[in-house]
Amino acid sequence: MTLRLFDTHAHLNTDAFDDNVDDVVRRAREVGVEAIMVIGIDAATSRRACELAAQFPGVLYAAVGIQPNSAAEAAPDDFSVIEELAGYPGVRAIGETGLDCYWDDTPLEMQHDYFDRHIELCRQTALPMVIHMRESGGLIVDQLRRQAAVPPGIMHSFTGDWECASACLELGLHISFAGMVTFKKSNELREVAKQVPADRLLVETDSPYLSPEPLRGKRPNEPARVEHTLRCLAKVRGVSPESLAEITTDNARRLFQLP
Repeated sequence: MTLRLFDTHAHLNTDAFDDNVDDVVRRAREVGVEAIMVIGIDAATSRRACELAAQFPGVLYAAVGIQPNSAAEAAPDDFSVIEELAGYPGVRAIGETGLDCYWDDTPLEMQHDYFDRHIELCRQTALPMVIHMRESGGLIVDQLRRQAAVPPGIMHSFTGDWECASACLELGLHISFAGMVTFKKSNELREVAKQVPADRLLVETDSPYLSPEPLRGKRPNEPARVEHTLRCLAKVRGVSPESLAEITTDNARRLFQLP
């Protein structure tokens, strides 16, 4: 049976898909992916995400933002571009934003500043945020706890422990899992995924990165492969793939305010 799927995080706006977005979308649709959120990481890719959302209305949607590793290279007026794009048709989220303590592309103080800017833009637009969290879960939770109010959002490609997941859930966030949860040595991450409440669970590819088992290492990853992550989560949680696909897709549509 074809599953009903929603890939909540894909970078179809990158060079890996310059010549074949049509084919990638077609393959995704053939396996039941009914919608894909295309994520911006800077002004240029955010604009491209908006273009793709306009090209594939009702199938592709856009998130616009400046990812923490892109912030240091952003021009002074680039965040104004993001603010403008946030009002475009098809834009249903702000991001990706957040913090990254793995790479040293952007000073941490600047990352915190850009994260705050994105959070404020979420408040102004009533759109959810997409949060990048590489080796920074605790810092993200601390920054969110300092907010007067935390907008709805997603901890994308979650890789933290249950303590971090619990804190994010208490803040009202959704938890999204990518291909990493399918890797053979990811037992601890699967235990976290097993405990996330069904109404806060999402799936993604983070394509063109993080191809899931049994396709690990085969790039580019693409939205059609989100099915493997969904089936892994269903097995871990002891439920049918069909039921979990319905739940995660409905969760995404509700969070992104889609019909």
